[in-house]
Amino acid sequence: MTSFNELMAFQRDTRALGEVAGRQGWDQETVMPDGAGDQRAEEMATLEKILHQRKTDPRIGEWLSAISEGELNDVERANLRHIRRDFTRLSRVPEALAAEIARVTSKAQSHWAEARSNNDFKSFQPVLEEVVRLERERAAALADGGDLYDALLEEYEPGTSGDDIQHLFDAMRPRLVALRDAALGSAYQPEPMSGTYSAKKQMKLARKLAKKFGYDFHHGRLDKAVHPFSSGSGQDVRITTRTAANDPFNCIYSTIHEVGHACYELNIDDAHLFTPLGSGVSMGVHESQSRIYENQLGRSRAFSGYLYEQMEKTFGKAPASTSDEFYRTVNRINKGFIRTEADEAQYNLHVMLRFDLERRLIGGQLEVVDLEDAWNARFLADFGYEVDRASNGVLQDVHWSVGLFGYFPTYSLGNIYAGCLYEAMRTDLPKLDEKLAAGKATHATGWLRDKLQSFGGLREPEETIEHATGMPITVEPLLDYLEDKFSAIYKL
Repeated sequence: MTSFNELMAFQRDTRALGEVAGRQGWDQETVMPDGAGDQRAEEMATLEKILHQRKTDPRIGEWLSAISEGELNDVERANLRHIRRDFTRLSRVPEALAAEIARVTSKAQSHWAEARSNNDFKSFQPVLEEVVRLERERAAALADGGDLYDALLEEYEPGTSGDDIQHLFDAMRPRLVALRDAALGSAYQPEPMSGTYSAKKQMKLARKLAKKFGYDFHHGRLDKAVHPFSSGSGQDVRITTRTAANDPFNCIYSTIHEVGHACYELNIDDAHLFTPLGSGVSMGVHESQSRIYENQLGRSRAFSGYLYEQMEKTFGKAPASTSDEFYRTVNRINKGFIRTEADEAQYNLHVMLRFDLERRLIGGQLEVVDLEDAWNARFLADFGYEVDRASNGVLQDVHWSVGLFGYFPTYSLGNIYAGCLYEAMRTDLPKLDEKLAAGKATHATGWLRDKLQSFGGLREPEETIEHATGMPITVEPLLDYLEDKFSAIYKL
């Protein structure tokens, strides 16, 4: 066991350093001074260089070769599986390339934010071209002769390929489009959002709801950012949200969504701290937590009754005339541009657009100079109306600026996983609606903690969901849930 213990001690220090680097990223998105961007880019490049050196240290290969897996228990073997996979992948990427990607993407974040605020894709195009060039180079190193996009996707959802994703999307698209079109064509339409709402009061309500869903402010904090996110693992997991005066749901559901991510990290067994099992096993599984918190729980008829009362208490009004109508307003299918604000019926259509475009970008069938036009044409074809400005189109998401190619399809995988989890949850928790109506969301989130979150990265992604649900993964639970829900709301 000497080699195993030495490997895990080395791994502990590497992961601790990685947490420090992650905190730098959180700082950059929340409180870093505007003029500190260039210095932060150099800091991040240096940290990435050191991390890459540690993750590809030749001693890791020596320790792995010396370890007899027959002497290990299930937890130890799972740690070894993660370490071996990361070591093999990262050893293919030159240290200088890893550092350069960290430097360029750190600068690209501020370029993206400025271009987004000015609705000016052309000003962002040169730096995005550099990011794409570097990511193609990294993908080629990782792929080792295989598919470039699959090599990047593997980082976020191990064991899944672009063809696997395409097969799922092909199965989902017809029913999603039919549901959207039927709802928008219905004679009944829910009341739209109305009124203006204090940003300060939105944040107050957001903090209350975060606690209701089990977020522990002794080990986290809630701040504002351009693009909401969750950051950290173990005992320090921070979330952000955003406010809009005429749309309090943006703040409310962004917060609940990020709480889902944060609770996954916070609820992992402390025994896994600073080990490969001490964080979520994949982004698809991670998104299953954020999406089920936000949608199946947070947008349910039961919980929306509680939220209606809280809106009235907080703002002195709610954006609907009755509790029932409020539920319909919360779930209203809108013609809109923004993925993060999209209703459940259309959300996956937004992801499909991004998946196709980024797969072509990495594969070389699409260049950055043509990206905005390609986005706008695809959006018109998929949604039936034209993008009005870049911030509502190609510039709305931060992901590509920071090199997260292969990340977008995990949002839809998360929805598929959440559909399976929700079906199992309703079977196991007969009093679910009663608890949610009383604002007791931890009845449901506690089930997720015990069935899935506490295990961290112990199992592979699909095995994690199947272990929690006791059923194979299919798209039907999600699609059936959406059709039942929106058929009732729109009286189809």
